[in-house]
Amino acid sequence: MEERVILVDENDTEIGTMGKLEAHQRGVLHRAFSVFVFDSSGRLMLQKRASNKYHSGGLWTNTCCSHPRAGELVVDAAHRRLKSEMGFDCPLTEVHSLTYRAEFSNGLIEHEYDHMFVGVWDGTPLINSEEVDEWQWMDIEELRRQIAEHPEQYTYWFKIALEDVLKSKLSGTPRLS
Repeated sequence: MEERVILVDENDTEIGTMGKLEAHQRGVLHRAFSVFVFDSSGRLMLQKRASNKYHSGGLWTNTCCSHPRAGELVVDAAHRRLKSEMGFDCPLTEVHSLTYRAEFSNGLIEHEYDHMFVGVWDGTPLINSEEVDEWQWMDIEELRRQIAEHPEQYTYWFKIALEDVLKSKLSGTPRLS
């Protein structure tokens, strides 16, 4: 069965569905989510996307990300994919959203209305090797330094979302843009 994404307008209002690959070939705006899990000392859990992913494979990014299914609440999809990709679940709070568009060298286009979720968890994930090559906890200051020195090693959306998520997390209040 073909995986489908939820098409949305600039206000995140649903306007239909489309096959996931077609949506990324045509660059159609669709709903997505990104999960950022921190440990109790403030480190962020990163994943290195499986190298066989159809775009951004082998790049470091936030804890997990994906697309909700038709009729699925975004937060429920975030929990589903966190369990599927990283092998654990934890309470999540939506803290931010953003819209971005990125074109990749293979001709695919990410055009997403991306909901950002934050959670806190202390543990060792059991990664799904079909989705994730590696994982690590990283101190935020070290992460900022690594991104500045090696931006090509990180996904596009992660680099634009990180500071907004950190500001929202630190303020303690959900913030939407």
